[in-house]
Amino acid sequence: MFVPSDRPNDELIHAVVQILQQASEIIRQEYLNFCQGEKFHVQTKHDDSPVTQADLKANQFIEAALQELTPTLPLLSEENEHHERHSWSHCWLLDPLDGTKEFLHQRPEFTINLSQIENGKTLFSAIAIPAQQLIYIGYLDQYPYKYDAEQQQWSIYQIPETQTLEPIHVGLSHSSKQPEYQQFIEILQQDHAIETSHAGSAYKFCMMLEGKIDLYPRFHPTSEWDTSAGQGLLESIGGGLVSLSGEPFIYNQRRRLLNDGFIAFSQPAYQEIALNALRLMMK
Repeated sequence: MFVPSDRPNDELIHAVVQILQQASEIIRQEYLNFCQGEKFHVQTKHDDSPVTQADLKANQFIEAALQELTPTLPLLSEENEHHERHSWSHCWLLDPLDGTKEFLHQRPEFTINLSQIENGKTLFSAIAIPAQQLIYIGYLDQYPYKYDAEQQQWSIYQIPETQTLEPIHVGLSHSSKQPEYQQFIEILQQDHAIETSHAGSAYKFCMMLEGKIDLYPRFHPTSEWDTSAGQGLLESIGGGLVSLSGEPFIYNQRRRLLNDGFIAFSQPAYQEIALNALRLMMK
């Protein structure tokens, strides 16, 4: 949960919030135009995923803004070439529009994911929700902030005074139709009260910060820019994101940028519950 707070005294947070506010407005305007039926350009990438003019415009703006903010820090973005990335121990990691399919289905559950990684670990994270004009942002070693641009209101994460483990709120993607998701839920239901909801990809990380989702399983691949910011924010509140074998994801350390499946959780108890269910699935 978040409670009202003073404006944080941190230059990087303010600079990134300003960048993401402007990028969010670019995407929000593109979304409104698209929903109103205006001409809109969509391409298909080599992996058959869509990329739109909104992705590219937001990427161009954020890339230029980060170059001005941190000229010596390279950018690893979904929409850029990144042949030299293995020589980068410290860089930005960006998905300028996570949830392009949500955007194209006119579901306002798309986000901007931005993080700073060093030696494989996410140190600074931000997720913006353009349609709601919200930004979640912070460092690994302190509770995150939320900025409501419409209300110009800051708030900070606070652990709820009373926490109950059940019912467990499980967040699923709209595309989670594969049988393994149903099997996972059925195993959880053998010992726990379960409630499920569906939402866009990184949007679910924000729902976890708000206490609306406790557990988010993903059994099909994602890319590093899909998870880094969410993992960093969850780790800052005592939760996390791990592989299906229980290891935290690391970033820009491997030959490929594709992740395997993962479990995201808002507190450690949910990690154990999820991993136990996975072990039963594999029997």
